Amino acid sequence: MTGRIGARFVRVETRRTAARMLTAMMSELPAKNCWTLAEHCGDRSPDAMQHLLSAAVVDEDGLRDDLRAYVIEHLGEVDATLVVDETGDIKKGVQTVGVQRQYTGTAGRIENSQVAVYLTYATRAGHAFVDRALYLPKSWTGDPDRCERAGVPADVGFATKPALAKRLIVDALDAGVPAPWVTGDEVYGGDPKLRAALESRGTGYVLAVSCDHRVTTATGRVRADVLAGALPKRAWQPLTAGDGAKGPRVYDWAWIEITADDDKAVPGHRWLMIRRNQRSGELAYYRCWSLVPVTLTRLVKVVGRRWSTEENFQTAKTLTGLDQHQVRGWRSWHRWTLLAMLAHAFLTVLAITDHTTESSTELIALTRNEIRHLLATLAHMSDRTVAHRLDWSLWRRRHQYRARHSHYQRRSRLTP
Repeated sequence: MTGRIGARFVRVETRRTAARMLTAMMSELPAKNCWTLAEHCGDRSPDAMQHLLSAAVVDEDGLRDDLRAYVIEHLGEVDATLVVDETGDIKKGVQTVGVQRQYTGTAGRIENSQVAVYLTYATRAGHAFVDRALYLPKSWTGDPDRCERAGVPADVGFATKPALAKRLIVDALDAGVPAPWVTGDEVYGGDPKLRAALESRGTGYVLAVSCDHRVTTATGRVRADVLAGALPKRAWQPLTAGDGAKGPRVYDWAWIEITADDDKAVPGHRWLMIRRNQRSGELAYYRCWSLVPVTLTRLVKVVGRRWSTEENFQTAKTLTGLDQHQVRGWRSWHRWTLLAMLAHAFLTVLAITDHTTESSTELIALTRNEIRHLLATLAHMSDRTVAHRLDWSLWRRRHQYRARHSHYQRRSRLTP
């Protein structure tokens, strides 16, 4: 990985600092910031890492391109989906770029936080981040002096989360990312400009919308929940949206063909898709578009990819310190998140290229968490200690396989 990205750093000292920083980000440090990473690497102070984040000459766009190419190369191009979602990081004070009191799903309430939109590339093989954009509230973009103190470029103005998502997706598609589908939650599904941009490029989408979202049918504009309430029992069918930690995610699904909202829309096939929880009966709604006809099963598989970005947030924050930065400026935030995403992608690629489970049917595949643990513990051990650690890794994976197998059997018995 470090050899691949080396050309993006002008000075050799910066390149070496970046390599040490990436390695330390994959360590088992309980908290990751320039102080703890520098101490872990044996540096005498955090100065070199702080300089890398704030002032060193780095080709950030090129580094992002390297990340994107690395992910696509190893995850493949078959059945690829771009998943867009935002996450919030709880922060103190008012000086950190983008911070204000705002709702964040991380806490489930309004908190003093920093929010960013992330783009995930997901295929059958796995999933990893390929880009990100920091959300700047109007309290920031309307205060040029505050933005200048945080190093925000003068040409950066206010942009909604869907607008940021549109930019990330269009940049990826313009760069040749092979993704015929996009999925995301209600924040993005309710934005007509994002949907129109995807349609104009021939990119299919399955985007969540709210229950009061209105769609156009042959009889006029109708709320999504009203259409769902009129569906007969035979319209529903159980389908799996992919495997979860405790078995297949099976829901009841139905779909209704809808039409474009205006005459200027791109031709294609449009549907309102509804998901029903088999236990609670709770409904969720999705607006879908494809240039060519597709099956309901295909749309369900696309929306199932939404869970991949939630897993990415959890593992990247836990394993590579995506949210643990203690930086305040615009440039430092972008470089920290980029390095954390690179470290996370490296763990992802190691996990999907593992072949040790091929010789055993009673082991789960190596996870990113297990790989990080092995990397952290095997580096400075004797041969005897290495064997001991590997034996423990096999024990954990065998135990997890049996637990997962039991969960899957139980879920299959409960599913009608």
